[in-house]
Amino acid sequence: MFTGIVEELGEVTSVEDLGDASRFRLRGPVVTEDAKHGDSIAVNGVCLTVVESGGGEFTADVMAETLDRSSLGALATGSRVNLERPMALGGRLGGHLVQGHVDGTGTVVERTPSEHWEIVRIALPDGLSRYVVEKGSITVDGVSLTVVDAGPDYFTISLIPTTLALTTLGIKQPGDPVNLEVDVLAKYVERLLGADGARPAPGPEGPLK
Repeated sequence: MFTGIVEELGEVTSVEDLGDASRFRLRGPVVTEDAKHGDSIAVNGVCLTVVESGGGEFTADVMAETLDRSSLGALATGSRVNLERPMALGGRLGGHLVQGHVDGTGTVVERTPSEHWEIVRIALPDGLSRYVVEKGSITVDGVSLTVVDAGPDYFTISLIPTTLALTTLGIKQPGDPVNLEVDVLAKYVERLLGADGARPAPGPEGPLK
């Protein structure tokens, strides 16, 4: 489980095509300080498993399903990436609960700079808008953010200078893809209530309390 508070702006140092998968080597001295084989590291919001680690770099295998459902398939040598280690038990939850399971990719539509922050509009893929609400939480490329405005097929976020300087969101341009993970609580509520918003029928144990 992650929090969406990026620890480090890393870099892809190589991409190896494995046919039905890819092997990425990424530079991240901070997140590899205590990384070992089998550990998890979120890369642009995607939870990946460390294969090897050393010299401030780590490798991770990414299967075709992940490449297809996220923006990782567009990464190349030299690409900058947001990196975060899982939250330690008892640690501070600085952002919100983030699983590292991308729900889809959005597209940066527009950037509107201001004196002290920047508003970014992102187009939503079909099926995700129902989970995005004004002042709710959303993860964009692994960054925990608050939704400013939620439309039928888009949402906006406000980025402070720190986020612009220390994450990939400072360099994303209109047309660029971003990984999106909606608040998992919204998906659980929908499942519990049923797709049509109705409460599930009572089970053999009796009516729901």
